[in-house]
Amino acid sequence: MQQTILAISGKPGLYKLVSRGNGNLIVEILDATHRRMPAFGTDRITSLSDIAMFTDTDDVPLMDVLENLKQLEQGKKSSVDFKKACGDELREYFSKVLPNFDRERVHSSDIKKLIQWYNILIENGITDFKEEEKAEEKAEEKTEEEPKAESKKSKKA
Repeated sequence: MQQTILAISGKPGLYKLVSRGNGNLIVEILDATHRRMPAFGTDRITSLSDIAMFTDTDDVPLMDVLENLKQLEQGKKSSVDFKKACGDELREYFSKVLPNFDRERVHSSDIKKLIQWYNILIENGITDFKEEEKAEEKAEEKTEEEPKAESKKSKKA
């Protein structure tokens, strides 16, 4: 999920990678229409797995933040209306999600976008933020172990 859900700079919402074209990506808008459109190399396209939130110590991957938000909201849409909430309300709410977030580098607009993305993912039934990450890590570990096993066999021969 993390590799296939994308944010495109300058365009609202989230997009799901459907296919790769010749010099572009075919993406599906995660909204009620589910329209497909091309995303070109000139667009700044970012996978959700490549995004992190600033904290006082280290950066926290977006998937961890989304998982915290899901636990706070018990798997439902956000209880805060990000369109109407003021900056102080957003920061107070976000401090429940990520208590040690960097208050200087994380702006109200970042929190609004995070809540908007969370709501989009929940509306589309995408709720397994951490489980798929663990499955991907296990798959990567297996592919790393296989070449080692082959090299041992070649030494014996």
